[in-house]
Amino acid sequence: MRVLVLGAGYAGLTLARELERRLPADADLTVVNDSSFHLVQHEVHRAIRRPSVADPIQVPLDEALTRAEVIVERVTNVDAEARRVHLADGSTLDYDYCAVCLGAETNYYGMPGLEAHALPLKRLEHAEAIRAKFFDDCDDGGTVVVGGAGLSGIQVAGELAALRDEEAAHTDIVLIEQLDTVAPAFAEEFQRAVRDELLDRGIDVRTETTVQSVTPSTVETDTGDIDYDMLVWTGGITGDGAMGDERPTVRADLRLDERTFVLGDAARAVDADGEPIPASASAAIREASVVAANIAAQVAYEQSGDPGAFPPRPKPYRFEVPGWIVSVGDGAVAQVGPSIFRGSAAKAMKATVGAGHLTSVGAVSRAVALVEEELNS
Repeated sequence: MRVLVLGAGYAGLTLARELERRLPADADLTVVNDSSFHLVQHEVHRAIRRPSVADPIQVPLDEALTRAEVIVERVTNVDAEARRVHLADGSTLDYDYCAVCLGAETNYYGMPGLEAHALPLKRLEHAEAIRAKFFDDCDDGGTVVVGGAGLSGIQVAGELAALRDEEAAHTDIVLIEQLDTVAPAFAEEFQRAVRDELLDRGIDVRTETTVQSVTPSTVETDTGDIDYDMLVWTGGITGDGAMGDERPTVRADLRLDERTFVLGDAARAVDADGEPIPASASAAIREASVVAANIAAQVAYEQSGDPGAFPPRPKPYRFEVPGWIVSVGDGAVAQVGPSIFRGSAAKAMKATVGAGHLTSVGAVSRAVALVEEELNS
C-alpha cells in the first residue's frame, strides 16, 4: 500500500505529518517536493525588506517528517486514471492513494507583456529579485506598481513602502486592483481597515483599474497609463503544470476520484455548505486534517479484509476560520469574529500566526526566531 503526498506546502506537510501518525506501520508514505524545505509562504514578503527572515521560514523536511520517504524532485504529470505520477527526472511512482498539494502559480491571464515585465512573489528567490530591483532602480526615486490587492499584493506594497521609508527614498508605491475595493474577498469592515492602513503608509491605492497590457516602462490600464520602474504582479493564481495549469474543481470531500485527492491552492473546492473555499494557508491546513482522516480510514478498511464491512463514508470539509490577518509594512490589520484590530495588537497577532504554524510542524526554534523578526521589524 503506497500513499503519495505531492507537495510540502501548508496542505502537504500538514497532511504528511497527520498520515505519519494515522497510517498503519506497513503502509508506505512518500512525499514528493521540488525542494528539501517547507516554506512558510505567507511570510515570504518579509524577505523583501529583511533577507534574514529567509532562514526561520524554511523548515527542512527531514526535520519535520520522521517516517515518510522524501523525494526531492518536480512533479510533471499526475495520471489519476493510471494512478501514476511522473517526475522531472523521468521516473514514475504508482500509488494506491495520492493527495495533490502542489499549490498554484502566478496567473498572468494572457495579458500582453505582463509576464515578460512583471516580477511575481511565490518563492524566496522572487523576494530577492524584488529587493535587488528596488535598490537598482527605485531607491533614488521612481514608481513601483503592485498589481492585485488581495492579501499578497497588500503585503508586498506594505513591505516596499516600509523599505522606501527606511531608505528615505522618494519612491511612489502604487497598488492597483481591478475590483472596487482592496481585499475584495473579505468583509467590508476588514476592507476599510486595510485601505486605511495602506493610505496611512503612503501607498497610492487605485481600485477599479484593469490592466490591459504592459510595456517595459508602462502599465496600460482602462483608467490611463502608469509609468513604472518596477512592476510586481500578485493578481491571481493558476494551477501547477503537473495539473495541466488547471485547478480542478472538487467537492467537500476534496476527491478528484476515489483514490486521488486535491487540496490547498491546487484545487477549486467547495465546502460542506456548498460555499467556495478561498485559497489560503488556514484553509489548506484544515483541509489536510480532513483528507488525512479520510485516507487513513480508507486504508484501514482495505486492510481489514472484512468482505462484510461497509466502506467508510468520506468526511466533508467545512470552511471555518477564526479570522483573518494581513501585514502592511510595520503595521497589520486583523479580524477576529466581528472585531477589527490595527496597531500593536494586530502586529502581535500576526507574529503568532507564523510562529504557531512553525511550532505545529516541530520547528520551535524557527518559531522563536520568526517572532523576533516580526516584533523587531
